[in-house]
Amino acid sequence: MSQLKNPARRTFLKSSAAIGGGLVIGVSLPGAFRDAIAATDSAINAWVRIGSDNSVTILCARSEMGQGVVMALPTLVAEELEVDLQKVKVGFAPPGEAYINAMLGAQLTGGSTSVRDGWDKLRIAGAKARVMLTEAAAQKWGVDASKCVARNGTVTGPGGKKATYGSLAEAASKLTPPKEVALKDPSKWRYIGKPLKRMDTAVKISGKAEFGIDVKLPGMLYASLAQCPVIGGKATAVDDAKAKSMPGVKHVVTISDGVAVVADSWWQAKQARDALNITWDEGPNKALNSEAVFKGLAEGLSKPGATIKAQGNVEEALKGAAKKVEATYEMPFLSHSPLEPMNFTADVRKDSALLVGSIQFQEAALGMTAAITGLKPEQITIKTTFLGGGFGRRIDLDFMAQAVEISKSIGVPVKLIWTREDDMTHDFYRPASLTQMSGGLDAGGKPVALKLKMSSTSVTARLIPPLVKDGVDPLMTEAILVPYDIANQSVATVINQTGLRVGFLRSVSHALNVFANESFIDEMAAAAGKDPYEFRLGLVEKQPRFKKVLQLAAEKAGWGKPLPKGRARGIGLMEGYDTYMAQVAEVSVKDGRIKVHRVVVATDLGMVVNPNIVQQQIESNIVFGLTALLYGNITLKDGRVEQTNFDKYQLLRMPETPKIEMYFVKSAEKPGGIGEPGMALLSPTVANAVYALTGKRLRKMPFQVA
Repeated sequence: MSQLKNPARRTFLKSSAAIGGGLVIGVSLPGAFRDAIAATDSAINAWVRIGSDNSVTILCARSEMGQGVVMALPTLVAEELEVDLQKVKVGFAPPGEAYINAMLGAQLTGGSTSVRDGWDKLRIAGAKARVMLTEAAAQKWGVDASKCVARNGTVTGPGGKKATYGSLAEAASKLTPPKEVALKDPSKWRYIGKPLKRMDTAVKISGKAEFGIDVKLPGMLYASLAQCPVIGGKATAVDDAKAKSMPGVKHVVTISDGVAVVADSWWQAKQARDALNITWDEGPNKALNSEAVFKGLAEGLSKPGATIKAQGNVEEALKGAAKKVEATYEMPFLSHSPLEPMNFTADVRKDSALLVGSIQFQEAALGMTAAITGLKPEQITIKTTFLGGGFGRRIDLDFMAQAVEISKSIGVPVKLIWTREDDMTHDFYRPASLTQMSGGLDAGGKPVALKLKMSSTSVTARLIPPLVKDGVDPLMTEAILVPYDIANQSVATVINQTGLRVGFLRSVSHALNVFANESFIDEMAAAAGKDPYEFRLGLVEKQPRFKKVLQLAAEKAGWGKPLPKGRARGIGLMEGYDTYMAQVAEVSVKDGRIKVHRVVVATDLGMVVNPNIVQQQIESNIVFGLTALLYGNITLKDGRVEQTNFDKYQLLRMPETPKIEMYFVKSAEKPGGIGEPGMALLSPTVANAVYALTGKRLRKMPFQVA
């Protein structure tokens, strides 16, 4: 996701006072969260709580869905705060203006922005807290603050004086926060850049980590929701007599999205839901099918489209080219399918609402709840749990709104749980796309022209309409421009709404555009009779970060060296989320099945907070991307999604996982994002390897060689 700006803001309580004998530094203290901790012997600001018992809690304002933010973000604060990172407690932040993701303009986790957004502000927050604690100690002892040193939660001063952070917290809270603070020189870092073990591993292994599906509230009931098999359809008649007579059933409730059965247990609710006899109005999409979708996308390619780039004179350059290359690339709909299916717990009362669960977009959840319930934001409490996967799915609020509607209707806390079939057939799917490309080469094999037109559905037009201007969706054009030095270029996009609802999925449009671009540049290299690595290298001479990762990947992969019989290599290059990456994949094909044996990844993502987490994310990207290129495909028939569970929407198995090697360019640049680019680049890299082996171009995903 690209950087977003200037969304609507809510007004939150401002505070800089001491609470319960602890330290409050800064502002933006949401009322509901403040009230929850006011009676405790600790204090809170936007990021740091220090208790009089010397406990330190750092709030994490991004949702943890496996990507490691509960380790990486507190590391930034702790580094400058001078506390023992292993003793720090981490909590999830409530909705609040201080927690806005400045890159996205909302309190939202996505777009590989968490570390990029927090890099400066979280270190500054930690440094300001340290300075105030040090000043409090200096005033207590009547010495100059420059004579005092803070380290490991303690301030030391002249003559062996010592004071813990907890004992200084109340006094420090009464000081004016410094406007400017000096941050550590990187040579002094204790935690940043070190391969530290994640702090959330133990609680996950022990089962103590709370995910949305684990939530339990006093007096809570369980709900199972019947939704129209065609997304967008509505219930017109409900026979619930049998369902109401079944054990444990308390309520049958019709809401906006379907009919919910509420019972003492989820299984009772699900069994009774299956006994409902519902008549559906399937709506305008009841005849929608995959063939019609791609026909519409193809028709979009005949339209002028919105211009993204116009450089030189492409048409003239193509006319004069010694050789022309043309290709069209097709990408399917994909399901998010996180292993924790959609679920949410809501407790809506006359004058309050409590929402607990797996959320990626806290700010929007607050607004949604206020709209449904009529409550004021300060009457609503939102608590974020761990997420059992998100990949963008939990940015959308449909399942949360359903839980809120159900609880509001019956006046008790309710946990709504979707089945896997619900989850897979009622997703907001990654858009399908068609990309038409043409290029020209001169007599020496140098590219002189590149033309691209992409036809796809806009997620942004549904979710954030103001961002789409003059037909250009900025979240549809990520990585659509090639990094290569080609004199004449024309790039355009056509927004073509297909009828199936779509959402942001990991890597968003990078996956669509990088597949087309890196496949096509490989086709141009072949047409020029040149090595695909050397061809690319010659086109990025003026761009050192691209050049370095390309050279590093080729070197470490042994590019040009012999491989065992029946294997071949492919290469790919991209930039996304301020991260530069090259990959080399080594593949074989047997009985029409692709086997990826090895993937070499070279990355320049600037400075790194935790190398272990970066490696985990790259590995995750390769597995996620390999699943998509081998198996990922959502198809439609009679308005219904045909894939209903993992028997029809296969995941990668452990024996299919390749050897993954990672190499990093040492860099002093600010951090880039690493949660998404790897999967986007893998598909063309593998496709290029298959071509090198078989001579067959793979222009449609999922890949089929036979």
